[in-house]
Amino acid sequence: MAKRTYGFNTMALHAGQEPDPATLSRGVPVYRTSSYLFRDTRHASDLFALKELGNIYTRIMNPTQDVLEKRMAALEGGTAALALASGTSAVFNSIINICSAGDEIVSANNLYGGTYTMFDSLLPQFGITAKLVDPDHAGNFDQAVTEKTRALYVETIGNPVLQVTDLEEVAGVAKKHHLPLIVDSTFTTPSLLRPIRYGADVVVHSLTKWLGGHGAAIGGVVIDAGTFDWTDPRFSTFNQPDRGYHGVRWAHDLGELRSQAFAVRMRLVPLRNLGACISPDNAWLFLQGIETLPLRMERHSSNALQVAGFLRGHPKVAWVRYPGLEEDPSYPAARKYLKNGFGGMVVFGIKGGRPAGERFIEGLRLISHLANVGDAKSLALHPASTSHSQLSEGQQIAGGLTPDLVRLSIGIEDARDIMNDIEQALAD
Repeated sequence: MAKRTYGFNTMALHAGQEPDPATLSRGVPVYRTSSYLFRDTRHASDLFALKELGNIYTRIMNPTQDVLEKRMAALEGGTAALALASGTSAVFNSIINICSAGDEIVSANNLYGGTYTMFDSLLPQFGITAKLVDPDHAGNFDQAVTEKTRALYVETIGNPVLQVTDLEEVAGVAKKHHLPLIVDSTFTTPSLLRPIRYGADVVVHSLTKWLGGHGAAIGGVVIDAGTFDWTDPRFSTFNQPDRGYHGVRWAHDLGELRSQAFAVRMRLVPLRNLGACISPDNAWLFLQGIETLPLRMERHSSNALQVAGFLRGHPKVAWVRYPGLEEDPSYPAARKYLKNGFGGMVVFGIKGGRPAGERFIEGLRLISHLANVGDAKSLALHPASTSHSQLSEGQQIAGGLTPDLVRLSIGIEDARDIMNDIEQALAD
C-alpha cells in the first residue's frame, strides 16, 4: 500500500495489511495470544530498549491491532495510531500523555457527558485543570490560555447539540500559543472529515460508534498527526528523562520514530503501565466495520437529512438541529468542512417538554432506545436524563442541552420506515 497513493474507499479495505506470511490469508487473522517468543536474549533486550520493533505482549500491541492502527493512521492522514479499550480511555490517555499535575487544558464545553465529567471531576484528582469554554468563538480559547495550558480540545460535532467546530479557527489559536490541538472526530469519522488537514495534532475516535458500525464491540483509537514539535521544554513528559523507561527523552531519543513521539510514548507509558488495551477480537470486529465505512456514512447522512427535513415541518416539534439544514446555526461551518455528508445525528425539541419526550421514546417501535450512537440501526435517547445526567442543570444549559432535547442516531434502514416510526411515536 505504501508504494502508491490510493483513494479513501480503497484504503478502508486494504490499508495496513499485508497477506499473512504463514497462511496467505486474504482476511486479517485474529491473533488470540497474550505474548510472543523471543528469538534469543539479545532480541528480547533490543525490543524492550526500542532498538528493534516487534511484538512483546498484547497489552502493548498485537498483530491484529497493528493492522487496525495502520489503517486508521492512513485514513486520517496521520503518522501513527494507537488503539485502546474504549473511546473514553483514548481521551484520558491523550490528556495524561501530555499533562502532569499543575497543568491545564482548554476545552470546548459542548462535550459528550462522559468526557465532560472526566474533565470536570476526574482530571482535578490528578492535579490537571480543564477550562471549559463556548467553542462557537475561537477567541474564547485564546482568552483562556495561560502559561500552564498544555493542549486545546474540541469535538468536530458537539455531543449532543451538534454544533460544528470551526477547526481552522481553533487550530490558529493553538499554533499561536504553540499548543497541540486534540480533536474528537467520533461524530464525523475520516469519511466525512479529516481534522489533521485543518490543523489538528491529535485525533481521537470512539471505535464503538460509526467506525465499528454494528454495536458489537467497544474500543477507541488515537491518531498522531506527527506535526507537533514536542521539544518545547514546557512539555515535560516529552523532554525530561523518563525514569520509568530507561531515562528516554521521548521528544529527542527515538531516532526515526521521532515524528511518532506522541503515539510511541502513549503506547509505552500510559498504555503499558495502566493497561487500557484493546482485545484482538474487538480490533478485528472494527476492521470489518471500517471496510464498509464510506458506504454506511453516505446512507447515514442521506437518511439523517431526510429525517431532519421531516421533523422541521412537524407540528409537534418545537425545533430541530442538524448541520445539513441551511437554517441551522452550524450550517456555514458544516458546509466548509463536511464535503461528503453532514453525519448521522439529528436532535430536536418536542412540544410538551420532558413528559412528551418520554412518551415519544416509549412509543418507538423500530428505533431502539439505548445509550449509544453510530449503529447501523437507528437509536434514540433523552440525554438530559441519561448520558448527560451527571451534569448539573446549569452545566447542561451552558453546553446547549435543554430538557426537551431528544437525540436520534439515524441508521441505514429505509428512510421512509424511520420517518414512519417517528410519526407514529409523535402521534401517541
